[in-house]
Amino acid sequence: MNVIISETSKELGVAAGRAAGQLIREALAEKGTATIILATGTSQFETLNQLVGEEGIDWSKVTMFHLDEYIGLPETHPASFRKYLKERFLTRVPALKAAFLINGEAPPEEETARLGALIGAETVDVALVGIGENGHLAFNDPPADFETRKPYLVVTLDEACRRQQLGEGWFETLEAVPTQAVSMSIQQILKSRHIVCSVPDERKAQAVKNCLELPIGPDFPAGILREHPSCTLYLDRPAAGLLAEGADRAEFTR
Repeated sequence: MNVIISETSKELGVAAGRAAGQLIREALAEKGTATIILATGTSQFETLNQLVGEEGIDWSKVTMFHLDEYIGLPETHPASFRKYLKERFLTRVPALKAAFLINGEAPPEEETARLGALIGAETVDVALVGIGENGHLAFNDPPADFETRKPYLVVTLDEACRRQQLGEGWFETLEAVPTQAVSMSIQQILKSRHIVCSVPDERKAQAVKNCLELPIGPDFPAGILREHPSCTLYLDRPAAGLLAEGADRAEFTR
């Protein structure tokens, strides 16, 4: 894993979005098509904003998969990740070849099977992800399942994860935050050829430190990204605040 530290979240997003754009262009040049995974949440605001403005991407040849979604939450709810992606990405790249969103209102087991079959037929070129305050990757909260080969899972959200969603302003009360979600699995994320991980804000600093400096394991799920052959972690200075000196030049491995 390579780590790049920017001074601000805006600079982080520009750097991560440019990198993702370049990787998509390279996939298109190599194969004529590209498949990407998109995350949501506040960590992705600036990255997605930069990505949709990238030049030289023929979006009509790009297929998008959705990382995770709450179970039972209607698309009209402000916290819906389908709503988020439609507003922040899909409406801005209307020529996209295909977009496979997670329907959190569908029977969960049927939805995981449907999406699993779809993504199983694809080679994912670029995955955009983040790290949660509890160290989760997608909605794979600790202790995460590192072994399952199912592309999508039904997961139970821990309190730390739900409190993060409350703290970010997506819900009015903790009780309103759903307790379950459909999430892409750890192993499916790791199948991606390239991973761009955007993590701004001081509130993520402890999770970043745990995932980069402690032994890789289910209690710090995003730490598994250190094993990926082509993953770059983009931090702003506050998110990197607890890392050892020189972390912006370091390559973190097992």
